[in-house]
Amino acid sequence: MLKPNAGTLAESTELSLYERAVGAYIGLAIGDALGATTEFMTPREIQEKHGTHNHIIGGGWLKLKTGQVTDDTDMSLALGQSILDNNGVDPKAVAEAFSNWMRSKPIDCGNTVRRGIIHYRTSGETSVPLNEFDAGNGACMRALPIALAYHNAPEDEVRRVCRLQSHVTHNNPVSDAGTETIVLMVIATLKGATKDDLFQLVNDLVAEHRSFRFDKRRVENPSGWIVETLQVVFQAFFAKDTLEAAVVDVVNRGGDADTTGAIAGMLCGAYYGAGAVPRQWRRALACDVKAACEEQAARLMSLAS
Repeated sequence: MLKPNAGTLAESTELSLYERAVGAYIGLAIGDALGATTEFMTPREIQEKHGTHNHIIGGGWLKLKTGQVTDDTDMSLALGQSILDNNGVDPKAVAEAFSNWMRSKPIDCGNTVRRGIIHYRTSGETSVPLNEFDAGNGACMRALPIALAYHNAPEDEVRRVCRLQSHVTHNNPVSDAGTETIVLMVIATLKGATKDDLFQLVNDLVAEHRSFRFDKRRVENPSGWIVETLQVVFQAFFAKDTLEAAVVDVVNRGGDADTTGAIAGMLCGAYYGAGAVPRQWRRALACDVKAACEEQAARLMSLAS
């Protein structure tokens, strides 16, 4: 597979856990807001309309206000609040949090997520049945609170709680593997891992699921399939030297750009820290979203301690 950019293997480990945690949460929201503008567009359409899309301007098919976010950030905050209220991941509390979020009439809600929440409402079950066709990215996009709240936990416990939250809407081994890998990558990054360290985690994922290999072609116009989502994220993260370059790369590939942007943003934010988020992006992000992300990052890290 593609090796990490040689110039990025020895990033400073002097950033505090707090700086990395806030960077991850703000990065998630920034990537979401930036990518929402180009969601469902092709790279050619993006080029024709925006040139290189690198400003938070809203719009897109959802007709967002500048700085507004979508379900990626909203569901992360809902999951995080549930973890804080229950001192950990309680599947029924998570399902209730997601159900209440959907009841609020969010601006966007994926079909698999909607089906999972309806399944919970009608059956009371906190896990949808195993489904080979539910390998979407909806569980991964919202998983950041797991990494923050469980960054001191053993790996098997991290994987267990990942699946508790994921299976409320997505019960698929490929989705599980991808989601758990992103969470483990963020945890490793919080502790100062290099890109070589993170590359090994991706190698472990590929050894288990060969479909995640990402060196054969540049993935454009990625779907909501978690394999394409993470191929885009891995390609950008390991090839680029900055948070800004990586996030701009993924959102200009179009497709499910809010989610590729969100996942790339959370990973890059943890790796490069909050200070790496461009000032103009932080200013453009909705103030209430920014405040919620910063507050929840701090509280989840405290819970882990």
